[in-house]
Amino acid sequence: MTPNPLFGVVLHWLGGLSSASFYVPYRKVRHWSWEIFWSVGGVFSWIIAPWLVAWIQTKDLLGVLSAVPASVWFWCYLFGALWGLGGLTFGLAMRYLGLSLGMAIALGLTAAFGTLMPPLVSGELFQLLRGLHGQVILVGLVVCLTGIAVIGRAGRSKERDQPPEALTRSIAEFDLKKGIMVAIFSGIMSACFAYGLAAAEPVRQLTLAAGTTPIWQGLPALCIVLLGGATTNLAWCAILVVRGGTAREYLGGAGPAADGTAPPPLLRNYLLSAFGGTLWYFQFFFYTMGESQMGPYGFSSWTLHMASIIIFSSLWGFALKEWKGASRHTLALVFTGLALLVGSTVIIGIGNAMP
Repeated sequence: MTPNPLFGVVLHWLGGLSSASFYVPYRKVRHWSWEIFWSVGGVFSWIIAPWLVAWIQTKDLLGVLSAVPASVWFWCYLFGALWGLGGLTFGLAMRYLGLSLGMAIALGLTAAFGTLMPPLVSGELFQLLRGLHGQVILVGLVVCLTGIAVIGRAGRSKERDQPPEALTRSIAEFDLKKGIMVAIFSGIMSACFAYGLAAAEPVRQLTLAAGTTPIWQGLPALCIVLLGGATTNLAWCAILVVRGGTAREYLGGAGPAADGTAPPPLLRNYLLSAFGGTLWYFQFFFYTMGESQMGPYGFSSWTLHMASIIIFSSLWGFALKEWKGASRHTLALVFTGLALLVGSTVIIGIGNAMP
């Protein structure tokens, strides 16, 4: 299969749209504690969707995974578990900062660490600097990180524009100090997902050898990496369930999140959580497809993914009125940051496509 980097950019945009949208259904869940809807959605994100899609789209999934060396399983699973810590706190960042600011800070750090560390460790980064292709791609990376920084600054500017009561109306649990600390931790740990995918190269080779179409080669790797993330997230949710006594909410009982009102709408909550969780998985469904189209510069996929998520999450922020009341200066920063991010995806796509 001949790589098609520009098509890869489009696929990464679709992945970014899926990721930026996954938390929106969770906002509609009623009278469920955070650990309840996060665990229900997570079962679809980390277990059901990846295994089902890989089973359908790849050849001999179980045979391929059984042939993966134990060391590869270990590193993919470990990086997935570490990423799980970032994914776990990522939801908390959205909770305390809202979609736009929370994603900008967390994903900015994730983009920097996840994009640059794998080629730096392997030595590819210095080789890239010698050719025009690599130089153009690295320019795109710099433009992307600049755009992320500008949007992060816009978030801080928004916080100064509005009184605390206005922020808490748009983001019920807004807490800038706590949110920034959580977002920083989440961003650094979330970069481990890129390391897990890099460690899964033998898995891709095995599934290709089994006859899998190249565009689907990344799907079996997701099964392993996401198992690590599922372990971390579900273990923490179980701790919160026991600590808070919220297990009854799974079966429709009223828990602390009900606040003395009616029991949770059980079917609605399950459907919304399943939808949100499946949307979350599809970010990496499209990511692995996009990465397969990027040729020898596949590491740039991580930047494209992060940039796309921030673009669409910022747009969701406008749709959900998180930027209502912001000053002209703040809005100018937002749109400048978005323009830089869109430009970075185009520059990286051109760099990958250069002969």
